[in-house]
Amino acid sequence: MGRPLRGLARAARHVGWYWASLLGDNHYHRYLEYRRRAHPGEPVLSERDYWRRRHDGDPGARCC
Repeated sequence: MGRPLRGLARAARHVGWYWASLLGDNHYHRYLEYRRRAHPGEPVLSERDYWRRRHDGDPGARCC
């Protein structure tokens, strides 16, 4: 019984990751990873400023 439940939990995590990617929930975290890798030591935007710049720069990027 434990093995099918582990498989179901794993599938749920994959679906959750995919859904978060579609909705953009992980964009800020990807931005942080990129900045740390490509520009170490430089300041990064706060999450609020990141989203503000992302949407102000391209108003068509949002749905509403």
